[in-house]
Amino acid sequence: MRTHASAKHPHDDAPDTAEDFRRLASLPPGQLRDTLREQIIEAWLPMANRLAGRFRNRGENYDDLRQVAAMGLVKAVDRYDPELGNAFESYAVPTITGEIKRHFRDHMWTLHVPRRVQDLRNRVRFARQDLSQTIPGRQPTVAEIAEHAQMSEEDVRAGLEALESFTALSLDAELPGSEDGYSLSDALGSADPALDVVIDREAVKPRLQALPERERAILYMRFFADMTQSRIAEQLGISQMHVSRLISRCCSRLREQVLQDVA
Repeated sequence: MRTHASAKHPHDDAPDTAEDFRRLASLPPGQLRDTLREQIIEAWLPMANRLAGRFRNRGENYDDLRQVAAMGLVKAVDRYDPELGNAFESYAVPTITGEIKRHFRDHMWTLHVPRRVQDLRNRVRFARQDLSQTIPGRQPTVAEIAEHAQMSEEDVRAGLEALESFTALSLDAELPGSEDGYSLSDALGSADPALDVVIDREAVKPRLQALPERERAILYMRFFADMTQSRIAEQLGISQMHVSRLISRCCSRLREQVLQDVA
């Protein structure tokens, strides 16, 4: 298989595999075809690795990027149709690059960010890099970035926010300006258990109103006035045992009725 560079290729590390691709397309499935396919993939790996190198220093391990680029190369080899007349690299480069960008989108962002916002982030980042060479000593303004990247200031602000959203702040991270170890988790609220009580009260309210007056009065004295069963019995002129049975019977009935309403 020929691996010498051809003058017509825009990439210096692009091997001349045009004839090999035509031969690959004509071969039936089998060992001979698999061997030729592997040889073509191996010949184009240097270019895939170079494309992976463009994404260095973005928070991902370079070896992992090379692996992703190799997967993109395999997809390009399997999907390329030499009969269309286009050079393989014109199809492989966007395929490999797209696979790497998809990897960043799916695995590197802590929070899901829409594709449009990711694109704005990249445009803003490149514009800031360009402007930093001409405006030393300070960060470019929103207006300067907008003018340089031909974007609206609103889109620039969205891109700047996305630059800060690639990773999430740990809840245990100390807040800026804090000198006593006060973290973000200390500022977060928690579930209020009283909310469950409110829900239960609202659910049982119509059932309480439907009780006979004496039973409703007993429940009020016991659970709202915090009276003992003996005091309730004394006030109503009945035995404490009778009060206990009434409370137990009312509570059981209310529980069953509320559960039936929920079901």
